[in-house]
Amino acid sequence: MKLIPKDDFQEELVIRPLHSGDIYASFQFRTLWDTDFMRENKVSHYRLFPKSLGQVISKFSVRELHISFTQGYWRTMQWGQPFIPSPPGAELWVWFQDSVTDVDATWKELTNVLSGIFCASLNFIDSTNTVQPSASFKPLGIGNVTDHSFLRYATLPREIVCTENLTPWKKLLPCGSKAGLAVLLKSEKLFHSSFHSQAVHIRSVCQDWQCKTTSWELRQTVNSVFDLHNSGQAKREWSLFKMFSRTLTEACPLASSSKLYIDITDNPQGEQFELSPATSLLSQAVVLGDRRTFSVYDLTQETTFGSVRSLNLLIRWKSNEGEMLRPLLHAERYVAGYGLQTGEIHTLMYNNHPYRSFPVLLLDSVPWYLRLYIHTLSVTSKGKDNKPSYIHYEPSKDRVKPHLLEMLIQLPPNSVTEVTVQFERALLKWTEYPPDPNHGFYVGSSVISSLVPSTVAMDTNSTRERPLFSSFFPCKEESSYFVRIYTEPLLVNLPTPDFSMPYNVICLTCTVVAVGYGSLYNLLTRSFQIEEPNPGLAKRIANVIRKMRGVPPL
Repeated sequence: MKLIPKDDFQEELVIRPLHSGDIYASFQFRTLWDTDFMRENKVSHYRLFPKSLGQVISKFSVRELHISFTQGYWRTMQWGQPFIPSPPGAELWVWFQDSVTDVDATWKELTNVLSGIFCASLNFIDSTNTVQPSASFKPLGIGNVTDHSFLRYATLPREIVCTENLTPWKKLLPCGSKAGLAVLLKSEKLFHSSFHSQAVHIRSVCQDWQCKTTSWELRQTVNSVFDLHNSGQAKREWSLFKMFSRTLTEACPLASSSKLYIDITDNPQGEQFELSPATSLLSQAVVLGDRRTFSVYDLTQETTFGSVRSLNLLIRWKSNEGEMLRPLLHAERYVAGYGLQTGEIHTLMYNNHPYRSFPVLLLDSVPWYLRLYIHTLSVTSKGKDNKPSYIHYEPSKDRVKPHLLEMLIQLPPNSVTEVTVQFERALLKWTEYPPDPNHGFYVGSSVISSLVPSTVAMDTNSTRERPLFSSFFPCKEESSYFVRIYTEPLLVNLPTPDFSMPYNVICLTCTVVAVGYGSLYNLLTRSFQIEEPNPGLAKRIANVIRKMRGVPPL
Protein backbone atom coordinates (compact mmCIF):
# COMPACT_ATOMS: atom_id res chain seq x y z
CA MET A 1 0.00 0.00 0.00
CA LYS A 2 1.39 3.40 -0.98
CA LEU A 3 1.74 5.89 1.85
CA ILE A 4 0.19 9.27 1.16
CA PRO A 5 2.15 12.21 2.59
CA LYS A 6 0.45 13.97 5.47
CA ASP A 7 -1.00 17.39 4.83
CA ASP A 8 -2.89 19.86 6.97
CA PHE A 9 -4.89 23.03 6.33
CA GLN A 10 -5.70 25.83 8.78
CA GLU A 11 -7.58 29.08 8.32
CA GLU A 12 -8.17 32.08 10.52
CA LEU A 13 -9.39 35.68 10.42
CA VAL A 14 -8.14 38.40 12.75
CA ILE A 15 -10.19 41.58 13.20
CA ARG A 16 -8.61 44.54 14.95
CA PRO A 17 -10.86 47.56 15.65
CA LEU A 18 -8.82 50.74 15.22
CA HIS A 19 -9.26 53.88 17.31
CA SER A 20 -10.10 55.88 14.18
CA GLY A 21 -13.23 53.78 13.72
CA ASP A 22 -11.72 51.74 10.89
CA ILE A 23 -11.42 47.96 10.87
CA TYR A 24 -8.30 45.93 10.10
CA ALA A 25 -9.10 42.44 8.80
CA SER A 26 -6.35 39.89 8.23
CA PHE A 27 -7.00 36.48 6.63
CA GLN A 28 -4.42 33.71 6.83
CA PHE A 29 -4.67 30.29 5.22
CA ARG A 30 -1.85 27.81 5.86
CA THR A 31 -1.27 24.49 4.11
CA LEU A 32 1.41 22.16 5.49
CA TRP A 33 2.59 19.18 3.46
CA ASP A 34 5.11 16.55 4.47
CA THR A 35 6.73 15.89 1.11
CA ASP A 36 9.92 16.52 -0.85
CA PHE A 37 9.59 18.35 -4.15
CA MET A 38 13.32 17.97 -4.87
CA ARG A 39 13.40 14.19 -5.09
CA GLU A 40 14.02 12.42 -8.38
CA ASN A 41 10.52 10.95 -8.59
CA LYS A 42 8.16 13.83 -9.20
CA VAL A 43 5.25 14.36 -6.85
CA SER A 44 2.10 13.28 -8.65
CA HIS A 45 -0.56 13.10 -5.92
CA TYR A 46 -1.90 16.44 -4.67
CA ARG A 47 -4.66 16.76 -2.10
CA LEU A 48 -4.59 20.13 -0.30
CA PHE A 49 -1.45 21.70 -1.73
CA PRO A 50 -2.15 23.38 -5.11
CA LYS A 51 -0.58 21.47 -7.96
CA SER A 52 0.37 24.58 -9.93
CA LEU A 53 2.60 25.88 -7.13
CA GLY A 54 4.00 22.41 -6.42
CA GLN A 55 5.12 22.09 -10.03
CA VAL A 56 6.72 25.55 -9.83
CA ILE A 57 8.73 24.54 -6.76
CA SER A 58 9.87 21.30 -8.40
CA LYS A 59 10.67 22.66 -11.85
CA PHE A 60 12.55 25.80 -10.81
CA SER A 61 14.19 24.38 -7.64
CA VAL A 62 12.67 27.03 -5.39
CA ARG A 63 13.77 27.17 -1.76
CA GLU A 64 11.47 30.06 -0.80
CA LEU A 65 8.98 32.15 -2.72
CA HIS A 66 7.24 35.32 -1.52
CA ILE A 67 4.87 37.31 -3.72
CA SER A 68 2.40 40.06 -2.83
CA PHE A 69 -0.06 42.32 -4.65
CA THR A 70 -1.03 45.49 -2.79
CA GLN A 71 -3.29 48.42 -3.53
CA GLY A 72 -2.87 51.44 -1.25
CA TYR A 73 -0.28 52.42 1.33
CA TRP A 74 -0.18 51.10 4.88
CA ARG A 75 -0.40 54.06 7.31
CA THR A 76 1.77 52.91 10.18
CA MET A 77 1.20 55.87 12.48
CA GLN A 78 -2.60 55.47 12.26
CA TRP A 79 -3.01 51.71 12.02
CA GLY A 80 0.06 50.30 13.77
CA GLN A 81 2.18 47.50 12.34
CA PRO A 82 0.60 44.92 10.01
CA PHE A 83 1.05 41.21 10.66
CA ILE A 84 2.79 40.66 7.30
CA PRO A 85 3.92 43.89 5.57
CA SER A 86 3.98 44.52 1.82
CA PRO A 87 4.79 47.51 -0.41
CA PRO A 88 2.35 49.15 -2.86
CA GLY A 89 2.22 47.33 -6.18
CA ALA A 90 3.71 43.88 -6.75
CA GLU A 91 6.68 42.44 -4.85
CA LEU A 92 8.50 39.18 -5.56
CA TRP A 93 11.56 37.71 -3.91
CA VAL A 94 12.77 34.14 -4.33
CA TRP A 95 15.52 31.97 -2.88
CA PHE A 96 16.68 29.22 -5.25
CA GLN A 97 18.30 25.91 -4.39
CA ASP A 98 22.07 25.50 -4.66
CA SER A 99 21.55 23.15 -7.61
CA VAL A 100 20.45 26.00 -9.91
CA THR A 101 23.26 26.78 -12.36
CA ASP A 102 21.85 29.83 -14.16
CA VAL A 103 19.89 31.85 -11.61
CA ASP A 104 19.08 34.76 -13.92
CA ALA A 105 17.60 32.54 -16.64
CA THR A 106 15.60 30.57 -14.07
CA TRP A 107 14.39 33.82 -12.50
CA LYS A 108 13.22 35.14 -15.86
CA GLU A 109 11.32 31.97 -16.66
CA LEU A 110 9.82 31.83 -13.17
CA THR A 111 8.44 35.38 -13.41
CA ASN A 112 6.72 34.53 -16.69
CA VAL A 113 5.13 31.43 -15.18
CA LEU A 114 3.93 33.32 -12.09
CA SER A 115 2.56 36.02 -14.35
CA GLY A 116 0.31 33.45 -15.96
CA ILE A 117 -0.70 31.83 -12.66
CA PHE A 118 -1.74 35.06 -10.96
CA CYS A 119 -2.83 36.93 -14.10
CA ALA A 120 -0.44 39.80 -13.35
CA SER A 121 2.21 41.84 -15.14
CA LEU A 122 5.13 39.99 -13.56
CA ASN A 123 6.50 39.35 -17.05
CA PHE A 124 7.71 42.98 -16.96
CA ILE A 125 10.26 41.97 -14.33
CA ASP A 126 13.66 41.89 -16.00
CA SER A 127 17.26 42.85 -15.25
CA THR A 128 16.39 46.58 -15.12
CA ASN A 129 14.29 46.18 -11.95
CA THR A 130 15.84 43.09 -10.35
CA VAL A 131 18.47 43.29 -7.61
CA GLN A 132 20.49 40.80 -5.61
CA PRO A 133 20.53 41.99 -1.97
CA SER A 134 23.61 41.15 0.06
CA ALA A 135 22.13 41.40 3.56
CA SER A 136 18.37 41.92 3.39
CA PHE A 137 15.70 39.26 2.87
CA LYS A 138 17.21 36.40 4.79
CA PRO A 139 15.35 33.09 4.41
CA LEU A 140 12.27 32.87 6.63
CA GLY A 141 12.28 29.08 6.60
CA ILE A 142 14.85 26.60 7.83
CA GLY A 143 18.39 26.54 6.54
CA ASN A 144 21.19 29.01 7.10
CA VAL A 145 21.86 30.23 3.56
CA THR A 146 24.73 32.68 3.22
CA ASP A 147 25.22 32.71 -0.55
CA HIS A 148 23.02 35.58 -1.73
CA SER A 149 23.75 34.81 -5.37
CA PHE A 150 20.68 32.53 -5.21
CA LEU A 151 18.41 35.40 -4.11
CA ARG A 152 16.48 37.70 -6.44
CA TYR A 153 14.25 40.63 -5.49
CA ALA A 154 12.04 42.82 -7.69
CA THR A 155 9.09 45.18 -7.37
CA LEU A 156 6.54 46.68 -9.74
CA PRO A 157 5.25 49.74 -7.84
CA ARG A 158 2.71 50.63 -10.51
CA GLU A 159 0.98 47.22 -10.60
CA ILE A 160 -2.79 47.53 -10.23
CA VAL A 161 -4.58 44.85 -8.18
CA CYS A 162 -8.02 43.78 -9.37
CA THR A 163 -10.40 40.83 -9.53
CA GLU A 164 -8.21 39.10 -12.12
CA ASN A 165 -5.55 38.68 -9.41
CA LEU A 166 -7.94 37.67 -6.62
CA THR A 167 -9.71 34.92 -8.56
CA PRO A 168 -6.64 32.72 -9.23
CA TRP A 169 -5.48 33.40 -5.67
CA LYS A 170 -8.73 31.97 -4.25
CA LYS A 171 -8.50 28.94 -6.53
CA LEU A 172 -5.31 27.90 -4.71
CA LEU A 173 -7.31 27.27 -1.52
CA PRO A 174 -8.51 23.69 -0.85
CA CYS A 175 -12.13 24.86 -0.53
CA GLY A 176 -11.80 27.76 -2.93
CA SER A 177 -14.32 30.46 -2.09
CA LYS A 178 -17.18 28.00 -1.59
CA ALA A 179 -16.80 27.35 2.15
CA GLY A 180 -14.94 28.57 5.18
CA LEU A 181 -13.55 32.05 5.72
CA ALA A 182 -12.86 32.52 2.01
CA VAL A 183 -16.57 33.12 1.33
CA LEU A 184 -16.05 36.60 2.81
CA LEU A 185 -13.54 37.52 0.10
CA LYS A 186 -16.00 39.27 -2.18
CA SER A 187 -14.15 41.40 -4.70
CA GLU A 188 -16.55 44.37 -4.86
CA LYS A 189 -16.31 44.79 -1.07
CA LEU A 190 -12.65 43.92 -0.66
CA PHE A 191 -11.46 46.31 -3.37
CA HIS A 192 -13.61 49.13 -1.97
CA SER A 193 -11.41 49.33 1.12
CA SER A 194 -8.67 51.87 1.85
CA PHE A 195 -5.96 49.22 1.77
CA HIS A 196 -5.93 45.64 0.55
CA SER A 197 -3.10 43.23 0.01
CA GLN A 198 -2.97 39.58 -1.03
CA ALA A 199 0.15 37.46 -0.78
CA VAL A 200 1.51 33.94 -1.18
CA HIS A 201 4.46 32.71 0.90
CA ILE A 202 6.12 29.33 0.36
CA ARG A 203 8.90 28.06 2.62
CA SER A 204 10.12 24.93 4.39
CA VAL A 205 9.50 24.61 8.14
CA CYS A 206 10.24 22.10 10.88
CA GLN A 207 7.70 19.48 11.81
CA ASP A 208 8.74 19.28 15.45
CA TRP A 209 11.05 21.00 17.91
CA GLN A 210 13.93 18.64 17.02
CA CYS A 211 13.58 19.54 13.33
CA LYS A 212 14.48 16.06 12.14
CA THR A 213 11.94 16.26 9.33
CA THR A 214 10.68 19.22 7.35
CA SER A 215 7.44 20.24 5.68
CA TRP A 216 6.51 22.70 2.97
CA GLU A 217 4.35 25.57 4.15
CA LEU A 218 2.06 27.54 1.86
CA ARG A 219 0.70 30.63 3.59
CA GLN A 220 -1.89 32.71 1.76
CA THR A 221 -2.77 36.04 3.34
CA VAL A 222 -5.21 38.86 2.68
CA ASN A 223 -4.96 42.10 4.66
CA SER A 224 -7.52 44.86 4.34
CA VAL A 225 -8.47 48.08 6.13
CA PHE A 226 -12.10 49.15 5.84
CA ASP A 227 -12.42 52.91 6.12
CA LEU A 228 -15.32 54.34 8.09
CA HIS A 229 -16.08 57.09 5.55
CA ASN A 230 -15.33 55.33 2.27
CA SER A 231 -17.58 52.43 3.23
CA GLY A 232 -20.56 54.77 3.69
CA GLN A 233 -21.05 53.98 7.38
CA ALA A 234 -23.34 56.52 9.02
CA LYS A 235 -22.22 55.45 12.50
CA ARG A 236 -19.31 53.62 14.09
CA GLU A 237 -20.81 50.17 13.81
CA TRP A 238 -19.38 47.23 11.93
CA SER A 239 -20.47 43.70 11.16
CA LEU A 240 -19.29 40.91 8.90
CA PHE A 241 -22.21 41.56 6.58
CA LYS A 242 -21.45 45.29 6.31
CA MET A 243 -17.79 44.62 5.57
CA PHE A 244 -18.06 41.63 3.25
CA SER A 245 -21.78 41.36 2.30
CA ARG A 246 -21.60 37.80 3.59
CA THR A 247 -21.89 35.95 6.87
CA LEU A 248 -20.15 32.78 8.04
CA THR A 249 -22.18 29.61 7.92
CA GLU A 250 -19.55 26.88 8.17
CA ALA A 251 -15.85 26.15 8.31
CA CYS A 252 -13.93 24.68 5.42
CA PRO A 253 -14.56 20.90 5.66
CA LEU A 254 -10.90 20.23 4.83
CA ALA A 255 -9.56 22.55 7.55
CA SER A 256 -8.29 21.12 10.81
CA SER A 257 -8.63 24.55 12.43
CA SER A 258 -10.90 27.46 11.53
CA LYS A 259 -11.01 30.39 13.96
CA LEU A 260 -12.04 34.01 14.12
CA TYR A 261 -10.05 36.32 16.42
CA ILE A 262 -11.20 39.74 17.67
CA ASP A 263 -8.53 41.95 19.26
CA ILE A 264 -9.96 43.18 22.59
CA THR A 265 -6.69 44.26 24.21
CA ASP A 266 -7.77 47.93 24.34
CA ASN A 267 -11.30 46.94 25.41
CA PRO A 268 -10.84 44.93 28.63
CA GLN A 269 -14.16 45.84 30.26
CA GLY A 270 -16.14 46.57 27.13
CA GLU A 271 -15.67 50.33 27.48
CA GLN A 272 -14.62 51.03 23.88
CA PHE A 273 -16.88 48.71 21.90
CA GLU A 274 -19.35 45.87 22.31
CA LEU A 275 -19.12 42.46 20.66
CA SER A 276 -22.22 40.58 19.63
CA PRO A 277 -22.57 37.64 19.91
CA ALA A 278 -20.27 37.42 22.91
CA THR A 279 -17.87 34.54 23.53
CA SER A 280 -16.24 33.30 26.67
CA LEU A 281 -13.25 31.83 24.83
CA LEU A 282 -10.22 34.09 25.17
CA SER A 283 -6.65 33.73 23.96
CA GLN A 284 -3.41 35.61 24.54
CA ALA A 285 -0.56 35.87 22.04
CA VAL A 286 2.62 37.91 21.70
CA VAL A 287 2.28 39.92 18.49
CA LEU A 288 4.98 42.38 17.37
CA GLY A 289 6.49 42.64 20.83
CA ASP A 290 3.20 43.22 22.64
CA ARG A 291 0.96 40.83 24.52
CA ARG A 292 -2.50 40.95 22.99
CA THR A 293 -5.83 39.49 24.11
CA PHE A 294 -8.32 38.06 21.65
CA SER A 295 -11.87 36.80 21.71
CA VAL A 296 -11.92 33.52 19.80
CA TYR A 297 -14.76 32.06 17.72
CA ASP A 298 -14.11 28.43 16.74
CA LEU A 299 -15.95 27.77 13.49
CA THR A 300 -15.53 24.02 13.82
CA GLN A 301 -17.95 24.05 16.78
CA GLU A 302 -21.67 23.96 16.01
CA THR A 303 -22.47 26.19 18.99
CA THR A 304 -20.56 29.10 17.41
CA PHE A 305 -23.24 29.66 14.76
CA GLY A 306 -26.19 29.38 17.17
CA SER A 307 -29.68 28.35 16.18
CA VAL A 308 -29.74 30.48 13.00
CA ARG A 309 -26.71 28.62 11.55
CA SER A 310 -25.07 31.94 10.68
CA LEU A 311 -22.39 34.04 12.37
CA ASN A 312 -22.67 37.80 11.76
CA LEU A 313 -20.26 39.36 14.21
CA LEU A 314 -21.26 42.88 15.26
CA ILE A 315 -18.89 45.53 16.66
CA ARG A 316 -20.68 48.55 18.15
CA TRP A 317 -18.48 51.42 19.36
CA LYS A 318 -19.31 53.10 22.65
CA SER A 319 -16.51 55.64 23.13
CA ASN A 320 -14.06 57.58 20.98
CA GLU A 321 -11.51 57.95 23.76
CA GLY A 322 -8.15 56.24 23.81
CA GLU A 323 -5.04 56.52 21.69
CA MET A 324 -3.02 53.91 19.90
CA LEU A 325 0.56 53.41 21.02
CA ARG A 326 2.98 54.80 18.48
CA PRO A 327 5.00 52.14 16.64
CA LEU A 328 8.64 52.08 17.75
CA LEU A 329 9.87 52.12 14.14
CA HIS A 330 8.42 54.26 11.40
CA ALA A 331 9.79 55.52 8.07
CA GLU A 332 8.84 57.80 5.19
CA ARG A 333 10.46 59.06 2.00
CA TYR A 334 10.08 61.96 -0.42
CA VAL A 335 11.78 63.66 -3.37
CA ALA A 336 13.21 67.18 -3.03
CA GLY A 337 14.87 69.60 -5.44
CA TYR A 338 13.65 71.84 -8.23
CA GLY A 339 13.70 71.63 -11.99
CA LEU A 340 14.02 68.49 -14.06
CA GLN A 341 17.76 67.93 -13.90
CA THR A 342 18.90 67.28 -10.34
CA GLY A 343 17.05 66.24 -7.20
CA GLU A 344 17.41 64.60 -3.80
CA ILE A 345 15.89 61.51 -2.21
CA HIS A 346 15.20 61.93 1.51
CA THR A 347 14.47 58.90 3.70
CA LEU A 348 13.38 59.53 7.29
CA MET A 349 13.52 56.76 9.91
CA TYR A 350 11.92 57.34 13.30
CA ASN A 351 12.99 55.56 16.48
CA ASN A 352 10.22 56.28 18.99
CA HIS A 353 11.75 54.21 21.80
CA PRO A 354 12.46 56.54 24.73
CA TYR A 355 15.80 55.09 25.82
CA ARG A 356 16.98 52.22 23.57
CA SER A 357 18.81 52.39 20.26
CA PHE A 358 18.77 49.60 17.68
CA PRO A 359 20.23 49.01 14.20
CA VAL A 360 18.19 48.96 11.00
CA LEU A 361 19.07 47.59 7.58
CA LEU A 362 18.02 49.92 4.76
CA LEU A 363 17.66 48.67 1.18
CA ASP A 364 17.10 51.01 -1.76
CA SER A 365 16.64 49.92 -5.36
CA VAL A 366 16.67 52.95 -7.68
CA PRO A 367 16.09 52.72 -11.46
CA TRP A 368 18.99 53.40 -13.78
CA TYR A 369 17.47 56.57 -15.24
CA LEU A 370 17.99 58.27 -11.84
CA ARG A 371 21.78 58.57 -11.71
CA LEU A 372 22.77 58.64 -8.05
CA TYR A 373 25.69 60.72 -6.80
CA ILE A 374 26.90 58.44 -4.01
CA HIS A 375 29.52 60.96 -2.90
CA THR A 376 26.61 63.15 -1.74
CA LEU A 377 25.22 60.42 0.53
CA SER A 378 24.69 61.71 4.08
CA VAL A 379 23.18 60.12 7.19
CA THR A 380 22.31 62.43 10.08
CA SER A 381 20.70 61.83 13.47
CA LYS A 382 19.85 64.66 15.88
CA GLY A 383 21.84 67.08 13.74
CA LYS A 384 25.02 64.97 13.80
CA ASP A 385 26.58 62.63 11.25
CA ASN A 386 25.66 58.99 11.72
CA LYS A 387 28.21 56.77 10.02
CA PRO A 388 26.74 53.46 8.80
CA SER A 389 28.57 50.37 9.99
CA TYR A 390 27.92 48.57 6.70
CA ILE A 391 27.46 49.93 3.18
CA HIS A 392 26.95 47.87 0.06
CA TYR A 393 26.48 49.71 -3.23
CA GLU A 394 26.21 48.38 -6.76
CA PRO A 395 26.09 51.09 -9.43
CA SER A 396 23.54 50.91 -12.18
CA LYS A 397 24.15 50.27 -15.84
CA ASP A 398 22.03 52.08 -18.39
CA ARG A 399 19.16 49.91 -19.60
CA VAL A 400 20.68 46.85 -17.91
CA LYS A 401 20.39 47.01 -14.10
CA PRO A 402 19.31 49.43 -11.34
CA HIS A 403 21.20 50.90 -8.40
CA LEU A 404 21.40 48.81 -5.22
CA LEU A 405 22.20 50.50 -1.91
CA GLU A 406 22.21 48.70 1.44
CA MET A 407 23.24 50.26 4.74
CA LEU A 408 23.28 49.18 8.39
CA ILE A 409 22.46 52.24 10.49
CA GLN A 410 22.20 52.61 14.28
CA LEU A 411 19.13 54.64 15.25
CA PRO A 412 19.57 56.63 18.48
CA PRO A 413 16.66 56.58 20.95
CA ASN A 414 13.81 59.04 20.40
CA SER A 415 15.34 60.39 17.19
CA VAL A 416 14.79 60.94 13.48
CA THR A 417 17.54 59.68 11.15
CA GLU A 418 17.64 61.22 7.70
CA VAL A 419 19.35 59.62 4.69
CA THR A 420 19.91 61.97 1.75
CA VAL A 421 21.39 61.31 -1.67
CA GLN A 422 21.37 63.46 -4.80
CA PHE A 423 20.55 62.21 -8.27
CA GLU A 424 20.38 63.42 -11.86
CA ARG A 425 17.58 62.60 -14.25
CA ALA A 426 18.53 60.92 -17.50
CA LEU A 427 17.00 61.73 -20.89
CA LEU A 428 15.39 58.62 -22.31
CA LYS A 429 14.94 57.68 -25.91
CA TRP A 430 11.54 58.68 -27.25
CA THR A 431 10.57 55.01 -27.66
CA GLU A 432 11.26 54.29 -23.95
CA TYR A 433 8.56 56.61 -22.62
CA PRO A 434 5.25 55.07 -21.51
CA PRO A 435 1.97 56.11 -23.12
CA ASP A 436 1.42 58.67 -20.30
CA PRO A 437 4.92 60.11 -19.75
CA ASN A 438 3.63 63.23 -17.99
CA HIS A 439 2.22 61.06 -15.21
CA GLY A 440 5.76 60.34 -14.03
CA PHE A 441 7.93 57.31 -13.30
CA TYR A 442 7.55 55.18 -10.19
CA VAL A 443 10.44 54.31 -7.88
CA GLY A 444 9.89 51.32 -5.59
CA SER A 445 9.63 51.57 -1.81
CA SER A 446 12.63 51.47 0.48
CA VAL A 447 12.82 48.35 2.64
CA ILE A 448 13.77 48.70 6.30
CA SER A 449 14.45 45.58 8.36
CA SER A 450 15.23 45.64 12.06
CA LEU A 451 15.13 43.82 15.38
CA VAL A 452 13.03 46.18 17.48
CA PRO A 453 13.15 46.00 21.30
CA SER A 454 10.20 44.10 22.72
CA THR A 455 8.15 44.93 25.78
CA VAL A 456 7.55 41.28 26.64
CA ALA A 457 9.55 38.11 26.31
CA MET A 458 8.64 36.14 23.23
CA ASP A 459 7.98 32.42 23.26
CA THR A 460 10.27 30.81 20.69
CA ASN A 461 8.73 27.32 20.95
CA SER A 462 7.30 26.83 17.46
CA THR A 463 5.50 23.60 18.35
CA ARG A 464 3.04 25.18 20.77
CA GLU A 465 -0.52 25.87 19.69
CA ARG A 466 -0.70 29.54 18.78
CA PRO A 467 -2.36 31.76 16.17
CA LEU A 468 -0.93 31.89 12.68
CA PHE A 469 -0.63 35.66 12.61
CA SER A 470 1.92 35.60 15.47
CA SER A 471 4.35 33.08 13.98
CA PHE A 472 5.49 34.18 10.54
CA PHE A 473 8.76 36.03 11.14
CA PRO A 474 11.30 33.89 13.03
CA CYS A 475 13.16 35.48 15.92
CA LYS A 476 15.45 33.77 18.43
CA GLU A 477 16.01 36.74 20.73
CA GLU A 478 13.49 37.19 23.50
CA SER A 479 14.27 40.88 24.00
CA SER A 480 13.40 41.93 20.46
CA TYR A 481 11.16 41.06 17.52
CA PHE A 482 11.70 41.29 13.79
CA VAL A 483 9.99 44.06 11.83
CA ARG A 484 10.07 44.87 8.12
CA ILE A 485 8.51 48.12 6.96
CA TYR A 486 8.18 49.83 3.60
CA THR A 487 8.19 53.51 2.74
CA GLU A 488 6.03 55.21 0.14
CA PRO A 489 6.93 54.68 -3.51
CA LEU A 490 8.22 57.77 -5.27
CA LEU A 491 6.75 59.41 -8.34
CA VAL A 492 9.49 61.23 -10.27
CA ASN A 493 9.08 63.37 -13.38
CA LEU A 494 11.70 63.02 -16.10
CA PRO A 495 12.53 65.46 -18.90
CA THR A 496 9.81 64.74 -21.44
CA PRO A 497 10.04 65.80 -25.12
CA ASP A 498 7.13 67.37 -26.95
CA PHE A 499 5.43 64.30 -28.37
CA SER A 500 3.05 66.52 -30.35
CA MET A 501 5.85 67.45 -32.81
CA PRO A 502 6.13 63.96 -34.38
CA TYR A 503 2.34 63.91 -34.59
CA ASN A 504 2.29 67.29 -36.35
CA VAL A 505 5.02 66.18 -38.78
CA ILE A 506 3.17 62.97 -39.58
CA CYS A 507 -0.10 64.84 -40.16
CA LEU A 508 1.58 67.47 -42.38
CA THR A 509 3.45 64.84 -44.38
CA CYS A 510 0.35 62.75 -44.90
CA THR A 511 -1.61 65.82 -46.00
CA VAL A 512 1.04 66.86 -48.53
CA VAL A 513 1.33 63.35 -49.91
CA ALA A 514 -2.45 62.94 -50.12
CA VAL A 515 -3.00 66.28 -51.92
CA GLY A 516 0.00 66.03 -54.26
CA TYR A 517 -0.39 62.39 -55.16
CA GLY A 518 -4.15 62.67 -55.45
CA SER A 519 -3.97 65.61 -57.85
CA LEU A 520 -1.29 63.97 -60.01
CA TYR A 521 -3.21 60.69 -60.13
CA ASN A 522 -6.39 62.46 -61.23
CA LEU A 523 -4.56 64.27 -64.03
CA LEU A 524 -3.02 61.04 -65.32
CA THR A 525 -6.07 58.80 -65.15
CA ARG A 526 -9.15 61.00 -65.52
CA SER A 527 -10.57 61.78 -69.01
CA PHE A 528 -12.74 64.86 -69.78
CA GLN A 529 -15.74 64.74 -72.21
CA ILE A 530 -18.35 67.29 -73.17
CA GLU A 531 -21.87 66.02 -72.67
CA GLU A 532 -25.15 67.66 -73.47
CA PRO A 533 -27.01 68.00 -70.29
CA ASN A 534 -30.44 66.34 -70.20
CA PRO A 535 -33.19 68.87 -69.57
CA GLY A 536 -35.07 68.50 -66.41
CA LEU A 537 -38.73 67.56 -66.05
CA ALA A 538 -39.83 71.16 -65.45
CA LYS A 539 -37.92 72.37 -68.49
CA ARG A 540 -39.47 69.69 -70.73
CA ILE A 541 -42.99 70.56 -69.59
CA ALA A 542 -42.28 74.25 -70.23
CA ASN A 543 -41.04 73.51 -73.79
CA VAL A 544 -44.21 71.50 -74.52
CA ILE A 545 -46.36 74.41 -73.42
CA ARG A 546 -44.27 76.88 -75.39
CA LYS A 547 -44.55 74.66 -78.48
CA MET A 548 -48.33 74.54 -78.16
CA ARG A 549 -48.39 78.34 -78.01
CA GLY A 550 -45.99 78.66 -80.98
CA VAL A 551 -43.18 80.09 -78.89
CA PRO A 552 -39.59 78.96 -79.48
CA PRO A 553 -38.40 76.38 -76.88
CA LEU A 554 -36.01 77.31 -74.15
